[in-house]
Amino acid sequence: MNQIVQKSGLSVVGLLVAGGCALGPAVAAQAAPTQAAPASSSQNDRHAERILGVDYQAQPNFYYCGPAATRIALSAQGKALSQDEVARLLGTTEAGTPSALDTTRVLNELTGGKYRTTEIRDSVARPEQVEQLRRDVLAAVDAGRPVVANIKGTTVDTDGNPHSYEGGHYLTLVGYRDGGDTIRVADPADPALGEYWMSLPKVANWIAERGYSS
Repeated sequence: MNQIVQKSGLSVVGLLVAGGCALGPAVAAQAAPTQAAPASSSQNDRHAERILGVDYQAQPNFYYCGPAATRIALSAQGKALSQDEVARLLGTTEAGTPSALDTTRVLNELTGGKYRTTEIRDSVARPEQVEQLRRDVLAAVDAGRPVVANIKGTTVDTDGNPHSYEGGHYLTLVGYRDGGDTIRVADPADPALGEYWMSLPKVANWIAERGYSS
């Protein structure tokens, strides 16, 4: 298996960033993770909208994006773990969660071994990598498994809202529409929105130089 790029270190540039996690002031001010109502799930064909029902929780600190995103994915599969429990399994520290290899390992330990790690090595996702992500998201979501993605950079969702994680971040892909042209993102560092839609190429380029568990 190819080695996934690993992150460490701490910097402060508007956001607190560490080990592939970022946290804005709105989240930092919370005393505990917040919950949102589970999302609806459509049972139509692959060209329709499908969103998995999840138990959303925001990350409670600047380095828990990995545990929070993994926990969201587990909740769709009937696994009720706390973020602290997931963090211990991932080996998360204040330096963050090292890589998508770790999220895949823990997801497999807890759900039966169907997850695999895919790396996008390039700085910009190639067309075939974008299409691979589409296939992986559709297959995973159709099987009831959210995808956990390790991302980095700044992009915008379909409503034009910017999302900036220059130090890296983990989030959960919980649905799709239009045959996978648009992906539903559950973002543990953005409790104001919780979930949002983003075009497939933007998601792929967000993952570029990192990887995802599907």
